[in-house]
Amino acid sequence: MNDRIPAEAELAWEDFHRLVNMTSDELRTWLLTDASGEEAFPAEPETGVSELGVRVVDLLRKRKVDLTDGDADVMRQVVDYVEDHLDAPPPDGASNERWRHELMTVGHDPLRPEPSSA
Repeated sequence: MNDRIPAEAELAWEDFHRLVNMTSDELRTWLLTDASGEEAFPAEPETGVSELGVRVVDLLRKRKVDLTDGDADVMRQVVDYVEDHLDAPPPDGASNERWRHELMTVGHDPLRPEPSSA
């Protein structure tokens, strides 16, 4: 078994964890709530649960040493999605419920304060 973390996963890990500010349990609960409370996990197409959000929940539960190149692809997709949304916020910002909810489906709550760096 190769204990090395794929280089792409290593690079994506930091950005992913900088932008995803919800825990796996918070995101899982949010996804289920957002899908009208359906108790279906992992995502089933008819439940409306975000497939990308489900992948984020799985990634948040992984250790860095268990990452794959496929995980790196998902992390980059999430980083791009969040950064694109943050670069073009609506005029009313985080108080725009639809915009906030779109970000929350991949684990970023724009209303959550950023952690202070010590």
